[in-house]
Amino acid sequence: MPQSANPPLPEAQHRPVLALAIRVLAGFALGTMFMLVKLGKSRGIDLPHMLLVRQAVTIPILLGWLAMRGRLHIMRTDRIGSHAFRAGTGTVGMVLNFAAPTLLPLAVATTLSFTSPMFAVVLSALLLREHVGKWRWLAATFGFIGVALVADPFNASVPLFGALVAIGAAFMVALVSIQIRDLTKTEDSVAIVTWFAIFATPVLFIASLFSDWNLDAEKALILLGIGLSGVAGQLLLTTSLRFGQVSTVIIMDYMALIWATTYGFLIFDNLPPASLWLGAPLIILAGAIIVWREQTLAKQRNEAALR
Repeated sequence: MPQSANPPLPEAQHRPVLALAIRVLAGFALGTMFMLVKLGKSRGIDLPHMLLVRQAVTIPILLGWLAMRGRLHIMRTDRIGSHAFRAGTGTVGMVLNFAAPTLLPLAVATTLSFTSPMFAVVLSALLLREHVGKWRWLAATFGFIGVALVADPFNASVPLFGALVAIGAAFMVALVSIQIRDLTKTEDSVAIVTWFAIFATPVLFIASLFSDWNLDAEKALILLGIGLSGVAGQLLLTTSLRFGQVSTVIIMDYMALIWATTYGFLIFDNLPPASLWLGAPLIILAGAIIVWREQTLAKQRNEAALR
């Protein structure tokens, strides 16, 4: 989930209804990917194989897309080391993100993923030495209370290890978002994603050699679906920001909870525990406060720059 507001869009590009619709499709694509990850695990597909296909499919699709648009030049970089480091942390995060829905009900894993803005607040204060005001600290507090309610450690309605994996995944998303914030000062966002795939794919290929593929037609389709839905989700997320501000479209990210609950019921005959409905509103409220505060601060900065 993006953590800061993007710059004002040219009037010709500002199409908020289209941006919202694209963001809904992005959430559906990513929700489908995580459903397929959970389904793949239940069918005996090993996690390294799913991760490998997810990243390997990205390379030809994004390079082909750049080539068709005549933009391959954006892959040139003087920051190859930064891309490699981002790929390392990103791969750890991706492992945790893929593991979480295999260990938890989809709706629970999705809800805990919404905590990444709270971790971003803490990391911004600790790593970037950014001033974090009372509103964002209050939001982070609400979010972590929500996590405690969702995890429900006293009644054990949610597996503790799975909850820790999902929270770890959200933490890594926040950490990667700070690295990306730095990279986007000089690098194109599509180039960042493509370099991530280029660095991660060989590592994941080596990891995949330690277990047997044992593919049949169903498993092959699941793997292909994971790769295509993941790339589609990434491209749709990026495209939504061409037509609308982060603060406009980000609320649609919370619809992922609807997709996750629906898939959980229809595919896995599973409904989330009652504890989720106690904690989820607090987590979503915390994210909304952070987005509102980021937008307010961005507006103040823009007004100050015009004086």
